Amino acid sequence: MTEQIVFYLLAGVIALSAIGVVTLSNVMHSALSLGLCLAGVAGLFAVLGTDFIFAAQILVYVGGIAVLILFVVLLAGNNSGGKLPRQVNRQWLPALIICTAFIWAFYRITAVYAGNTVKLPAAASVRGIAAIMLGEFAVPFELISVVLLASMTGAVLFGRRKPE
Repeated sequence: MTEQIVFYLLAGVIALSAIGVVTLSNVMHSALSLGLCLAGVAGLFAVLGTDFIFAAQILVYVGGIAVLILFVVLLAGNNSGGKLPRQVNRQWLPALIICTAFIWAFYRITAVYAGNTVKLPAAASVRGIAAIMLGEFAVPFELISVVLLASMTGAVLFGRRKPE
């Protein structure tokens, strides 16, 4: 029962902080909200008892957000106090079509793996996790890296300075 309460609390924190990432206009607040979101996901891994993935989530992603805050926001930030102009355009229809296609593809991919259950030994080892992630679940694992690469490319495009 307490695991369910912790799960729903962490899910609420993740959802609210993810909404904050895309709605806050201050770059620093958005980056801190992203760090909170990824820390919440790490908390979910801790609740599930996957200590290795919990530690990897904290070290890689939350540490990556700390580097993002240090180098991008603080050192290369703009002079307007971290506020960016509104990054909205009138191309909402193509964006809606692309989002719908992505959600449909995500649903189709997850439907393939919906019935799979993974049987790990009582004490999951790093070797067992690596065998599963690079064996049976290699395709979803690589798709996550493609999504992260696309988000990094988008961040670079939004962050580049226009020639004067």
